[in-house]
Amino acid sequence: MKLRRANDPPLLILTSLAGGPKHGHALAKDIEQFAGVMLGPGTLYGAISRLEDSGLIEPLEDDSRRRPYRLTPDGSTALAAAIVELRRIVDVGATRLHWRPA
Repeated sequence: MKLRRANDPPLLILTSLAGGPKHGHALAKDIEQFAGVMLGPGTLYGAISRLEDSGLIEPLEDDSRRRPYRLTPDGSTALAAAIVELRRIVDVGATRLHWRPA
């Protein structure tokens, strides 16, 4: 059985935007590249909407037909908190497996 990575769309979007502003298509391509997860348009734009409503991302000026987004300070804080929690889980799993990365 192949275990998959976490594929939480909001977390993936925040992670992508930590590298700089992106529009929807660029977000999807970046996420596919670094996480191996393909987000469909409904999933991607639904998560973008929720993140924007929560104040974690904000739109920038329209770039022709594409609307770029960037992290807000609250988005950076939320991403950092998620990374700390994920790190804790990874550390517990590695300890229990008696595994140390090379």
